[in-house]
Amino acid sequence: MKIEHVAFNVEDPVAMSIWYEKHLGLRVVKQQAAAPYMTFLADDSGQVMIEIYRNPVDGVPDYKRMDPLVLHLAFVSEDPSSDKARLLEAGAELVSEMHLDDGSHLLMMRDPWGLALQFCKRGMPMLVP
Repeated sequence: MKIEHVAFNVEDPVAMSIWYEKHLGLRVVKQQAAAPYMTFLADDSGQVMIEIYRNPVDGVPDYKRMDPLVLHLAFVSEDPSSDKARLLEAGAELVSEMHLDDGSHLLMMRDPWGLALQFCKRGMPMLVP
């Protein structure tokens, strides 16, 4: 089995999609122009997607108050320090930064809507290229 996507009910999927495209390099694969604004965004591999939408059937989670260890969206980063500076300028917030004994550099940030984003430069890459 292969994971196709993970979905998030968010406050403003239209603005979030634009921000994720511009600042995280994701690309829209499919998007609804009307509510619930279902949007599928793929990473640069084209093998993994996230779905964002605003579905009023249930409330949007309070991502800002969630501990990032409960839920976060993690990205491979070649240069976490550069990504941190760039994303802070784009409205993200820094939550934590760690340098591990194995050479890994991990950043935890929040996007402008509060969803936790992690940027990982692993000392030993975990994904197969």
